[in-house]
Amino acid sequence: MIVDLIGDDLLDYRSPQVDPPGFDEFWRSTIDAAREFDTDLVLVRADSPVTSVDIFDLSFHGFGGERISGWLRAPRNAHGPLPVIVEFIGYGGGRGLAEDALFWASCGYLHVTMDTRGQGAVWARGVTADRSVNGPTVPGLMTAGVQDPHEYYYRRLITDAVRAVDAAVTLPQADRSRVIALGMSQGGGVALATAALSPHVTALVSFQPFLCDFPRAIMITGAGPYGEIDRYLRTWRGQDDAVLETLRYFDGVNFARRATVPAWFTTSLMDDVCPPSTVVAAFNAYAGATKDLRVERHRRHEHGTDDNVIVAEALANLP
Repeated sequence: MIVDLIGDDLLDYRSPQVDPPGFDEFWRSTIDAAREFDTDLVLVRADSPVTSVDIFDLSFHGFGGERISGWLRAPRNAHGPLPVIVEFIGYGGGRGLAEDALFWASCGYLHVTMDTRGQGAVWARGVTADRSVNGPTVPGLMTAGVQDPHEYYYRRLITDAVRAVDAAVTLPQADRSRVIALGMSQGGGVALATAALSPHVTALVSFQPFLCDFPRAIMITGAGPYGEIDRYLRTWRGQDDAVLETLRYFDGVNFARRATVPAWFTTSLMDDVCPPSTVVAAFNAYAGATKDLRVERHRRHEHGTDDNVIVAEALANLP
């Protein structure tokens, strides 16, 4: 069923979200602090029966110098320079198995999949721990540290993502002129933030992004991770303003105003996890001149190989 705005009401929607005080300095100082640690990229060939793709267990230093895991998948015996895709994972998932997600390497890309700290026990395995958080939380990570933007979980995760790109561009085969941030749902929101924060990203692919237009999202859906914020505020009454103030530092709408690389977004009219108006809010705020939004009618919160094929064709036509 339709869960949100449709037609011109949807496509014309603009979020009321505004920048919090010191947004740019908050992120500049956060990323600068993380970059005080060398990425220290380590690759170890994975033991796998796959013969058409080279697969490596990858790790690097992320937020606070903490070790973050991932996978590197590359075309077998390919010579560089090769375009790079750095992929970020949806809520609850981790980097998965070595043999997962072979599409992009099969298309000739260096494909880095970043593990998601503290996640990876819901639908795809993860191995990277997150440090403990003070304060009450709803089960899950949406409210972990939400009392303070400096302590909020997504400060660490988004910083990890920027550092994953920093590490990826040091790969000997990497074409630094073609570096794509890609993700679905939480991964799409993290990819959007990374496109705004990393000077290395040259294109963005954001499938049904999460973490966008928090003021609207938490009022129109109780599904999925947004519902964790609702449950928190039902218990901790009177904290709405403080929580929304923290979330302003992590809202994809505010990141979109700062991202300019070519971008592809998708949304679905029947997505109750990341309602379409919240995605359109980020798309309409996006500062890049080259951007595309595909609106699906009958999908829910899902992603298919056909999405990858469409994007692969578009990426192939970039200069």
